[in-house]
Amino acid sequence: MKTLTILTAAALLAGAPAFAQSNTTATTTPLAATTKVDTSTFIKTVPSANEFEIQSSKLAEQKATDADVKAFAKQMIADHTKAGEEFKAALAQGQTTSATAPSGPALQPKEQKMLDELKGASGDQFQAKYIEMQTNAHKEAVALFSGYAQSGDDPAMKEFAKKTLPTLQMHEKHVKELAAAHQG
Repeated sequence: MKTLTILTAAALLAGAPAFAQSNTTATTTPLAATTKVDTSTFIKTVPSANEFEIQSSKLAEQKATDADVKAFAKQMIADHTKAGEEFKAALAQGQTTSATAPSGPALQPKEQKMLDELKGASGDQFQAKYIEMQTNAHKEAVALFSGYAQSGDDPAMKEFAKKTLPTLQMHEKHVKELAAAHQG
């Protein structure tokens, strides 16, 4: 369960800039295997993506129309909250310098834009957007975490990525199942 939380957090932190795409059958494993992720990118991406997962899922708990989507949102909140705590612990143990450490607003502009879109939606439109954004966010998170787990240069952050990856992969699978169940 901790791993699922961490993965979900990572997915949120990774963001979902390609949320307009809805190919839920694509896998990220080949991409992740070839993508090198530097420590600065990883450390600056994860907190915002994680916070987006938590905030968007809190909205889903209130605005989603189906119980399975609300249950998924509840799990995302729990898992990403835990992942956020584990990220902070890894950051404190890592070799990160102040130039690499995350700073600024809790959400980066792309995550804030997506959250604002969700806030403006309701009913079935909200639920469809939430599922689509979660699908893309987790696809990106799996790629980000997989890439850093393989190529990261900060041992503590690399271990965090490895530990969180299975949870993110579980979230990605679950949200794909939600997308299939709520098509059309």
